[in-house]
Amino acid sequence: MSIQNHPDYKQEVQFLSFILEFLNKYHSSLLKTKDRLNKELSSGVGDPKDDSSDPYISMIINTQLSDTIEEKLKKIENAHKKPYFARVDFTEEGSKNREKLYIGKMSVLDDKNYKPIIIDWRAPIANLYYEGRLGRAHYDCPDGRIYGEIHLKRQYTIDDGKLLNMFDIDITTNDEFLQAFLGANADNRLKDIVSTIQVEQNRIIRADMWKPLIVQGVAGSGKTTIALHRIAYLIYNYDKDFIPENYMIIAPNKLFLNYISDVLPELGVNRVKQTTFEEFAFEVLEKKVKIKDVNSKLSKLVDIEDEREKEIIIEATKFKTSKEFMDTLSLYLKQVEQTIIPQNSFNVGKIELYSYEDIQELFLKNYSDLPFQKRLNEIKKHLQNRAKLKKDELIEKLHRICDLEVNKIKLNIEDTEERRIKLTETYNKRDELIGKVNDFVKNGAQNFIRAIEIKSPFEYYDEFIFSNLFKEQALKYIDKDAYEYLIDSYRENISSNLYEYEDLAPLLFIKYTTLGLSEKIKVKHIVIDEAQDFSVLQLYVLKNIIKDSSFTILGDLNQGIHYYRGVRDWNEIRSIVFNNSANYLTLEQTYRTSIEIMEVANKVISHIKDTQVQIGKPVIRHGERVKVKKLNSLKEVVENIFIKIQELEQSNINTIAIIGKTLSECKEIHKLLKKKGLDFKLITGNEKEYSVKRVIVPSYLSKGLEFDAVFIPNANRDLYKQNELDIKLLYVALTRPLHRLYIYSIGEVCDMLKDIECNEGEGICSL
Repeated sequence: MSIQNHPDYKQEVQFLSFILEFLNKYHSSLLKTKDRLNKELSSGVGDPKDDSSDPYISMIINTQLSDTIEEKLKKIENAHKKPYFARVDFTEEGSKNREKLYIGKMSVLDDKNYKPIIIDWRAPIANLYYEGRLGRAHYDCPDGRIYGEIHLKRQYTIDDGKLLNMFDIDITTNDEFLQAFLGANADNRLKDIVSTIQVEQNRIIRADMWKPLIVQGVAGSGKTTIALHRIAYLIYNYDKDFIPENYMIIAPNKLFLNYISDVLPELGVNRVKQTTFEEFAFEVLEKKVKIKDVNSKLSKLVDIEDEREKEIIIEATKFKTSKEFMDTLSLYLKQVEQTIIPQNSFNVGKIELYSYEDIQELFLKNYSDLPFQKRLNEIKKHLQNRAKLKKDELIEKLHRICDLEVNKIKLNIEDTEERRIKLTETYNKRDELIGKVNDFVKNGAQNFIRAIEIKSPFEYYDEFIFSNLFKEQALKYIDKDAYEYLIDSYRENISSNLYEYEDLAPLLFIKYTTLGLSEKIKVKHIVIDEAQDFSVLQLYVLKNIIKDSSFTILGDLNQGIHYYRGVRDWNEIRSIVFNNSANYLTLEQTYRTSIEIMEVANKVISHIKDTQVQIGKPVIRHGERVKVKKLNSLKEVVENIFIKIQELEQSNINTIAIIGKTLSECKEIHKLLKKKGLDFKLITGNEKEYSVKRVIVPSYLSKGLEFDAVFIPNANRDLYKQNELDIKLLYVALTRPLHRLYIYSIGEVCDMLKDIECNEGEGICSL
């Protein structure tokens, strides 16, 4: 049915016109206020009507107001293009008033009665759109559960202030509306999802902030967008308790952070801390050390032919990122703890003020919950107080000794020059000792504590790695070859002032245990995306360092390409990190790609015989059949890619990626494409920005990204072998495209793709 034939079309167009006019007036009003504030700021004065105001304070207030207005102006400008996307008609139980609730990315209030004209999608009542169905429904709000009836649910397609379409629905999204969204290009998809959030996604976004949450989601299930929308939701609903700076996103790399950088501002959220684990570690350690390329070990494992060498590296790395490694490090720090306090009493002269045993008890028992350095700070207070308490007693004792000596001198020596000299010496000695007592009271505790050495985390870590304790414990869990590899590689690295990525978590734990944090980390909620590549040790350390925070952890074990150090079972994280208190949810529906592409990806990942493997269920969106074209050389592959790209340029394909297995393969393809005059950006992992629409990227760097079309230049059996790492790398590459996937094989296709029906005559296989 044409939208003009809808019975409510005229009414909806009128309402849209009203909203746009309202926003225009509001925008003009804010501009006038901003201009006035800017004039006051430029003249350096406060409010001219306020004679009592301090000009400096007024300037600060006006600056803050100007910034706030600037944010509002940006929101209104965005809202003008698409002020709302849905409507719910709801009658609350016990009321006869049928409310028309228009839902958008920002709330708009009537300036006369301050009632919402448009409701923010994050508001509690907006949940009626996401989870309510026609008929009896409810939503939860601070006042409790509100019951009522939904009479109408309607979705709108509005673009540039024009009503293009509308759908009356029951569940969140009808097929036509969702299909239109899924058919969009990759460069718009991350921004524009609030209208199509599905029920299972919505429950994650709106989950209890204080209950740790682990989400296992297949490729394309919307984990990244859910993560960002969850932060936006929490900021909106906890705005009285926390500021945006209290939220932190930890992403796998800077490239990924840049990829998502525009999303939060689009959702009306700014100032959220966005970082990588590496950057976070440097902040806490207060020292930036040289870290080997995070992907260097992965690249090495990809290239190694010797299976035994590969086994050794994997075994050593798994141990280095395990709970057992953590337990061994804790055992070492317990030994260090026992020897921190020197076996000396706290004395003034020969008088003992605090015995070694008492000081040791303070350190090991009374303040055992504090880092070593902070324990010493507390002990210093005890020593100072004891010295102050003893001060008068000590000085009185010196006076008594002096008086006895004076009386003795007067009794035994006549009043001569000799006696006067002896008395002067006695008084001077008394005054000198009193001075020493006063100096001791002032500085004795500080000098005692200062003499106690707390080493740097890096020194302790060195001692730990090369200790007999570490060797003894490590050999309980790994064989001798793996132990020697771990030691030799560490020695080689530090000789060049290098550390591995896996060293950061134990260094953080040592810093936290020995020196503590310079200042409290003011983060209350942490969202970790691509968490399958985090180790148990990393997550454990984060949980312990940022004690009062809650976590949302999202990942996909199918994409765990760093499996040698990453998560292999979410239950391990639930038990070790969160003491079995975390909720666990799964996302099986995949929205990114077509049925045809997902079927190929599922066939590949099924080659891993693991109960943790999750098969993605694509939404009903068909695309082109996936084809594997057999060719004889990489030059032929590039020639074919060149032709295909020319064809794609004539269609609605905006973003294209060529995903090679390794960086060296990508470099070779990049050279060949340059000769053909094709401008593709080579992604190496060192980029801080991501803005190009045509990239050549290694498989391990493509994780989390998506493109309209993807080329896999060589999926032959020599490059992709039947092992966990190769299967996962291929799966990651296969799940990046939205619409088109082209696979090539130089020679025999890999075992994971050999089941695809082939037409050998044409050199093409398809599913």
